[in-house]
Amino acid sequence: MNFKINEAIELLERTPGTLSHLLVGLSPDWLTCNEGDDTWNALEVVAHLIEGEKVNWIPRINMILTKGESYTFPPFDRFSHLSNKEKDIEQLLLEFKQCREESLNTLKNKLTGLPDYEQTALHPEFGPVRLRELLSTWAVHDLTHITQITRIMAKRYKEDVGPWANYLGILK
Repeated sequence: MNFKINEAIELLERTPGTLSHLLVGLSPDWLTCNEGDDTWNALEVVAHLIEGEKVNWIPRINMILTKGESYTFPPFDRFSHLSNKEKDIEQLLLEFKQCREESLNTLKNKLTGLPDYEQTALHPEFGPVRLRELLSTWAVHDLTHITQITRIMAKRYKEDVGPWANYLGILK
């Protein structure tokens, strides 16, 4: 098992800055391109990350710590962020940074001195899930969406790279 809370926090702390460095100042075409019908663009991915901060990670951690398997997590609507498209990338990233800082402060306060990351609660689809699994998923979720954004952006130039496409794994 590789999970270590301090390492997960290291990664979670860096995501807002990573996304800011990648996205702030880019032309709108970079931020609004997607991979086709029913796919997200960079703005929508950041909005999704904000929604997770507000209603998914910390609320579920609280449920594991306070209710255990006597309670099932409410389902997470992975598409609810699509209804709000009024913010630009700077506004979204600032909101994400603020939400993430608040989440991590809460997380650190709740987990200070916690020796057992094997505590469980019930997931509506998976059944029992452990705290360490949820925390690991949070970190990997960030990496998944960073990868998604870079893949979306790379595919914008897929037709333009010509014969080099065979050497650019991100385009496959």
